[in-house]
Amino acid sequence: MEKVKASSAWVASNSSHVFVDASGLEKVVEELHDNVPSVTWDFEGIHYFDNGPLTVQYLFVLDTLNFCFWPDEELHYDHLAAGLKAALENDSSVFDADRLKSYSGPQLRKLLNWSRPLPLEDERVRLLHEVGTELEKSFGGKAANLVTAAGNSAVCLVELVTRHFPGFRDHSVYKGHQVFLYKRAQIFVADLWGAFKGQGYGAFHDIGSVTIFADYIVPAVLRQLGVLTYSPSLATIVDGKKELPSGTEEEVEIRACTIYAVEKLRELIGTKAGKEVLSIQLDLWLWSCGVKCPSLQHHRTLSIYY
Repeated sequence: MEKVKASSAWVASNSSHVFVDASGLEKVVEELHDNVPSVTWDFEGIHYFDNGPLTVQYLFVLDTLNFCFWPDEELHYDHLAAGLKAALENDSSVFDADRLKSYSGPQLRKLLNWSRPLPLEDERVRLLHEVGTELEKSFGGKAANLVTAAGNSAVCLVELVTRHFPGFRDHSVYKGHQVFLYKRAQIFVADLWGAFKGQGYGAFHDIGSVTIFADYIVPAVLRQLGVLTYSPSLATIVDGKKELPSGTEEEVEIRACTIYAVEKLRELIGTKAGKEVLSIQLDLWLWSCGVKCPSLQHHRTLSIYY
């Protein structure tokens, strides 16, 4: 995704609060000993998979709802993935487009077996309605048809998703420049690639174009590794667990500099180790490190995009 890479690089070169430390990048590569730890897509065993169109439907619903867990300290991504899996195993029509269009907040909670209101619950319901409506209108109700329409191109699939589904249009304006981040649209591609092991619905000839997925876990891991540094004022906000409003310079910088830093890490590994590594693989490794460290201090932003 060239516009994601290019706009993130522009932010990194003009950043006022977040900085990418070249020596930190070098140190990470040295400590890896030219070998990025391999993390399989479903390493926790929490996802639905049947090797067919129903898996694609599941993944699209999953990535429609994959954002903003932090306001409820007991809620995690695992609850979403496993809850949706259980709902689908109990009722194979649960994610049919006509049903997605009609879910209420309490019904969504019941699907996930969650006893209290979800963070940004109204937005989650709105996005389900949006997805059900547009899938029915343009893709015969099937996310598999959306994927097929992309012709095995990751770039094309991200473009289709962001064109047809406004809730996936993850971009901001930063110092007068538009910045494209596209976390959930790109992670849908990555989930397909990982679930189907690069075959069938997960076959993309340009999978290397996908960047990492700028959320709140990966930046925190990069900061802990010494790759990202924050200004004193931003560090006070993050370490003090204060909310950082969506679209602020600081919030955009955290996410864009994360993308830029991992692209630089990827390049450095290629140069020093002589091997190509995908940003998706780096994201899986960094994210898995983050979820194993509950004490990690991450920024707190209410957002439907991550």
